[in-house]
Amino acid sequence: MSEQKTVPYGSWRSPITSELIVADMIGLSGTDIFNGDIYWQELRPKEDGRIAVVRHTPNGDTADLTPQPFNARTRVHEYGGHTYTVRNSTLYFSNYRDQRLYRLDPDESPQPITPEADFRYADYVLDQGGRFLYSVREDHTGTGEAVNTLVKVNAGGDDTGGEIIVSGNDFYSSPRLNPDGSMLAWLTWNHPNMPWDGTELWVGEVDEDGSLSNTQRVVGGPAESIFQPEWSPDGVLYFVSDRSNWWNLYRWVEGKVEALCQMEAEFGLPQWFFGMSTYAFESPRRIICSYSQRGKSHLASLDTETLELEEIETNYTNISGVKASPGLALFLAGSPTENMAVVRWDLQNGKEEVLRYSSESKIDPDYTSIPQEVEIPTEGDQVAYGFFYPPQNNDFAGPPGEKPPLLVMSHGGPTSATTPTYDAKIQYYTSRGIAVMDVNYRGSTGYGRAYRQRLNGQWGVADVDDCANAALYLVNRGEVDENRLMITGGSAGGYTTLCALTFRDVFKAGASRYGIGDLETMVVDTHKFESRYLDNLVGPYPEKHELYQERSAINYTDQLKCPMIFFQGSEDKIVPPNQSQTMYKAVKAKGLPVAYLEFEGEQHGFRKAENIKRALDGELYFYSRVFGFELAEPIEPVPIDNL
Repeated sequence: MSEQKTVPYGSWRSPITSELIVADMIGLSGTDIFNGDIYWQELRPKEDGRIAVVRHTPNGDTADLTPQPFNARTRVHEYGGHTYTVRNSTLYFSNYRDQRLYRLDPDESPQPITPEADFRYADYVLDQGGRFLYSVREDHTGTGEAVNTLVKVNAGGDDTGGEIIVSGNDFYSSPRLNPDGSMLAWLTWNHPNMPWDGTELWVGEVDEDGSLSNTQRVVGGPAESIFQPEWSPDGVLYFVSDRSNWWNLYRWVEGKVEALCQMEAEFGLPQWFFGMSTYAFESPRRIICSYSQRGKSHLASLDTETLELEEIETNYTNISGVKASPGLALFLAGSPTENMAVVRWDLQNGKEEVLRYSSESKIDPDYTSIPQEVEIPTEGDQVAYGFFYPPQNNDFAGPPGEKPPLLVMSHGGPTSATTPTYDAKIQYYTSRGIAVMDVNYRGSTGYGRAYRQRLNGQWGVADVDDCANAALYLVNRGEVDENRLMITGGSAGGYTTLCALTFRDVFKAGASRYGIGDLETMVVDTHKFESRYLDNLVGPYPEKHELYQERSAINYTDQLKCPMIFFQGSEDKIVPPNQSQTMYKAVKAKGLPVAYLEFEGEQHGFRKAENIKRALDGELYFYSRVFGFELAEPIEPVPIDNL
């Protein structure tokens, strides 16, 4: 091994380039198994963010099912999810451009089975006879708030857009049929709750014409979150509930609820997307499941008779999308040294097979920073959590006495979490000599309901305190340079970033990706799913009008003291561009260094390869100009005002 060169932090040459990151990067989701075939979805930045449905057959063949230009993506709740289902080699899916449901028979082209109307569909299940597709439908044909219902759509084509079978509540998800098709289960909830606040699990009898009768609530309410109802192969209804503070597994037997495996672990996830899955039935007696403890995933097998939970040893720290069939488990997984992948796990011999990586780029340990789990002392004698990534590059070392810059990352949601899984965008920084702290501030998932609810009424305060205290914790440990502390975040993480830069004096620069600058605008100008989200996080509106103003960085730009860069999609419906534009103009008027990049055609999150690359490089370039360190590789300059 050659001797390390002494080079200032931030100026190290790295093989982890933005070109490499976007060259073959894809997003993986939507795992499933039908009749021995394995399916998943791929979000492809190189195809303008198109999502394709892919099939892998037992003989090893892998091919796209959905042809270009079809994009299997739904806009229900704007975040979508569970956009397809399969029966006897026939694929049913939502197409992004027109939001119609399509049927794709073998050797045929996709044909629409719903009319041209302002309907959106998600979360499908086909009945036993293949007659009806049960689905969540979001109706935007009216002038007011969208109307969400459960509908049955004729699988051969339906000019009506589907017949409503359940209605009256604000939201629905997870329609699931029992094995003989005689019962349908589903979840429902109402404003102002989000699905991780309070949901109800219902069941109904399926009549001959596909309609429902004798419906009843099984469990749940405004203070209990139910997640992923599933019927076992022998017809027992299972689900996940956080009634014990932790999302644990339960089942409904003869009108009574039975706990299966009570432990301080999370078997559930925040239902931002449809079709999320943490467990599946290998057989009536065996469940394959994933659970999280302190931000790290585990894979396990649960015996439904003895209720014995046996961990399945893996190297993975992030496991989701769990599906199973006899002798087989399928899931998405990654680790600190492995990209996310579609993994096929043979339950008979413990052998695994990676069917698809999110990136085929080889991970070199010489340039890979391994995350360190950190407990962060924070306000009120409480703790927050995070993962610290020190600079790592075997070719370089920082000058004696110099400490690296620190980039604090604030995840979105805010009801979400970061995991200790390989992220090339983090390694992009650490391999150049910039330390990273990825924070699971109070309100994050994976640490129980009580920890999740510590953000209630405190958004813009507790999360900001935790990110600031994470940076100060590392400064006090002597790990990083207190004069080069940066913070970055997207969406809700962008809100935390803007508040941290406005209301605290800890950070010296920051980047907001489609961040929320004005909470009032978020309330009156966002989509239905999140329109009452802030009732719990901040307070009811307009009763708490003054509090919304106090927590909005856009109203206190006079307190800004450091440089900022903004990234925004021109078609973002969740955080409209005017929020970032207004913040940018205010910072510019103060005479502080500021930059603004808007990407035409992008929405909430960037899906096109060229825009992902431009945002990644642009943020690094901005920091290099602000803090005066030379970059080892040339980067397309970003226009910076007041510099």
